Parts: sequence; structure tokens; C-alpha cells
Amino acid sequence: MGRLRLPPLPTIREIIRMYGLRAQKQLAQNFLLDENLTDKIVRCAGSVKDSVVCEVGPGPGGITRSILNAGAKHVTVIEKDHRFIPSLQLLAEASDGRMDIIHGDVMKFSMDGMFPTELSKVDIIGNLPFNVSTPLIIKWLQDLSTGDGAFSNRNTRLTLTFQKEVGERLTADVGDPQRSRLSIMAQNFCEVKHCFTIPHTAFVPKPEVDVAVVHFIPRINSIIPCSFKVIEKVVKCLFQYRQKYCKRGVELLFPFDQPELVNDVFDYTGIDPSTTPMWLTMEDFSRICQVYTSICQRYPAIRYYEYR
Repeated sequence: MGRLRLPPLPTIREIIRMYGLRAQKQLAQNFLLDENLTDKIVRCAGSVKDSVVCEVGPGPGGITRSILNAGAKHVTVIEKDHRFIPSLQLLAEASDGRMDIIHGDVMKFSMDGMFPTELSKVDIIGNLPFNVSTPLIIKWLQDLSTGDGAFSNRNTRLTLTFQKEVGERLTADVGDPQRSRLSIMAQNFCEVKHCFTIPHTAFVPKPEVDVAVVHFIPRINSIIPCSFKVIEKVVKCLFQYRQKYCKRGVELLFPFDQPELVNDVFDYTGIDPSTTPMWLTMEDFSRICQVYTSICQRYPAIRYYEYR
């Protein structure tokens, strides 16, 4: 087996200077130069020694170095910005064959078949641009729900960065004012843990907000036994009126001239219609989704109804 640690290399700050790299505001790029922090992000994934790792948005390669130095068996990086490819190639050449580079957009890139099912653990790690993080985690949760893409291997775990407020939404528990659509979608499919917060001053250039590091472990069975599409639709409607009674949100699921279907939801679930969405438990959402699915089976046209 090759060496576990990289040979001496220029620092990330020196790499940025050598290749004339600048973070592009339109791509919401921010560099993390502190090796102690990149090491800490990798530790949040658990031990990656002898593991297969995919890093998304590696930029100049700060976290990539920490992954390789932690003893990963193999690292695949997916980078959209061509300007970073030369600095990543420098790392690949120093990695003793443990690193591959994919030049592409992770939002469009198919991960089907990327991780063999026999692997006991796969880690996806990334310091994501703020404008990509939320749509990407929703995309991955949908893949997880069907076992597609990176999640054809059920042992795939995620360690990702988000704006602090988004991280708080992802992990918000019942009654937390930050509880939202994102909370329910993430917690339905994964155990979600806020690992630590990185101050905005640690990045170059400095973003306006602090950054949360969040770890996701996929559940063997999701809490809500319904399709992703149904769960997303129900949760979206319920949080449309997050400060009002949940009955207002349920009403959005049905045509205004069929109020009896709204009553059916509360009759069959036993949920108090005056409860606000942030006080609904995961089990409450599960019951609502299951009753909604049952109603759609009785009245197929309801499935296609959109309130706007």
C-alpha cells in the first residue's frame, strides 16, 4: 500500500498565489486556509482511513489534503471551476495514485455506479458554495429515497458545510423556530447532526455569515413510508403558513370545494388542527402523508392538484 500522508507541499495560501486563484463572488466561493479547521471537518466524518471518499467543490484542495493525510484509500474530487484543476493535479501527483479528478458540475453529474455496493463505508465531504448547498442536499435526499446515484451504496454518509442558518434548519427539533421544510426532509431520511460552527472570519474572502458543518447518516428505513414526491408536497404546503394553524397548510393540498377531505386528514390522524407546523413531530408528518396518500388513491385527481 502507498504512503498515507502526503509529501511536503506548498501551503494552500502559497498555491493560491502560485496559480493566481481568486474566489469568484458569482460562484459563492470562499477558501478555507486553516489546516486545523479542514482536519476538523474531516474528523466529523469519522475515521476515513482506508475508506473511499468523494469531495465535492474542493477548490484549491485544502480539505482534500486533510482527507488524504487522514489515510483515505481513495479520493475522487468533483470540481466545476477549471481554474482549480492544476492545483488539484499537483495533489493527485503527490497522492501516490490515491486521487482522481472529475471536472464537472456536481448538480448535473451522475454518481450512478460510482461506489461499489460492497464497500462498507463511503464518505461524501464538501465545503459547498452557499448557492448550491440547499438544492444539492435536496437532490441527494431524493436519490437516497430511491437508492440512486451515490446512494446505491447504502453506507454513504455526508459531511457538508452550510450557512449557519441553513445548518440550524437542517437540525431543528420539534418546537424550534428554525424548524422548516428542510428539517423534515433531512431528518426523515437521515440522522442529522450539527458538528461545529466555523466563524466567517476563517474564510477568504470572508462571507457575511458563519458556516455550519453538518453530518448526515442515512436511515435504514425512512420515518415516513411514502414517496419523496408526496413527502415534499405535504411538507411544503404545511410550512407555507409556518406561524399559523397547520390546518391552513393542509387546506392547500385539496381543492377549496372539497373541505371534507381536510377534515378527513385530522379525523384519521388525530392531530389537533390548531397545532402550528413547528410543533408537529416526525410521526405527525408521517400520519398526514399516509392519509394524504390514501386519499389520493381514492381520488386520483387529487394527486395532481396544486394550489397555485
